Amino acid sequence: MPISAQFPPAPDSLPGNTAGSTQRTALVAGASGIAGSALVDLLTAQGWSVLALSRTPVAARPGVIPVSADLRSVESLRTALAGHAPSHVFFTAWLRQDTETENIAVNSAMVRDLLTALADAPVEHVALMTGLKQYLGPFEAYGQGEVPDTPFHEDEPRLSVDNFYYAQEDELWAAARARGFTWSVHRAHTVIGHAVGNAMNMGSTLAVYAAICAELGRPFVFPGSETQWNGVTDMTEAGLLADQMVWAATTPAAADTAFNIVNGDTFRWRWLWPRLAAHFGLEWEGFVDAPRPLELQMVDAQPVWDRIMAKHDLVEADLTRLASWWHTDADLGRTMEVFADMGRSRAAGFTGYRDTEQAFLALFDRYRAERLIP
Repeated sequence: MPISAQFPPAPDSLPGNTAGSTQRTALVAGASGIAGSALVDLLTAQGWSVLALSRTPVAARPGVIPVSADLRSVESLRTALAGHAPSHVFFTAWLRQDTETENIAVNSAMVRDLLTALADAPVEHVALMTGLKQYLGPFEAYGQGEVPDTPFHEDEPRLSVDNFYYAQEDELWAAARARGFTWSVHRAHTVIGHAVGNAMNMGSTLAVYAAICAELGRPFVFPGSETQWNGVTDMTEAGLLADQMVWAATTPAAADTAFNIVNGDTFRWRWLWPRLAAHFGLEWEGFVDAPRPLELQMVDAQPVWDRIMAKHDLVEADLTRLASWWHTDADLGRTMEVFADMGRSRAAGFTGYRDTEQAFLALFDRYRAERLIP
């Protein structure tokens, strides 16, 4: 049965939980991921003190305190966070499991355990990153049942399938009711940004795919469905997601609200794909007859990547840390139109925007400068 979709009532005002608080220490859970890395960069640029929480510690730098803990262990979290007092929490982590039942158990528990470990901290706001599977359903039930019409709006009822996003929201709302902090939820669509070792990274996946196509003399073949090739879609740049999360955490009018977060432009892959190919100097092919998934195209890609590594003196040998074929196939293989409405956050005062093509090209250039791709 679906979990209740009702938002909790706004928490009562409590001492130490006022909008005028000057003590701003942010805890970023999932600090080494695409969204977490962007948040750490933004918060430090704005002068926050940042606790960068990840299982593998991030590099220390001014304003950033690396915190290493296992989000699946409340004791590990308590030990790692002892002596720290974050005022704001940004939760961007998730662990992929084999089934949605396991996804719910593991990923909702991570939210619950982190907030339990922070029971004595002066937390004012918790921001949770989720995604458009809020409207589409989980991977194992993708697009099944009554999927709402596009563009997706935040007030759509939950689908009648289990979904770990729903379970995470419920943990967040329960803690907010009990402890009196405000909350926000941020529903992103295919986040592209800088990260290595991320399980869902279309930006680096397409960059690596292009490099392999160039090495093999192959065209840059669109791997997805006819619907995605021809239909309208959108995406989310990680810096924009970070902008919205920090905005919501510090704007009283945005408290206790769920927001979609997409770049603000829409496009069709049949328009963008040739432009990405041109950036890499490649010939391209669009959809023809049936999808051509990357997991099949790239089944023997590691030896080719080894050759590219040696030829161009690159710094990341493990192809699985750069390319998530399965995730890009899932996004580009959808047989339904997917894009989201941004009216709710616009009405509340958030006006951020990114050009999706330019976001891709800037990311490719950054990966190239860091010798992650040739």
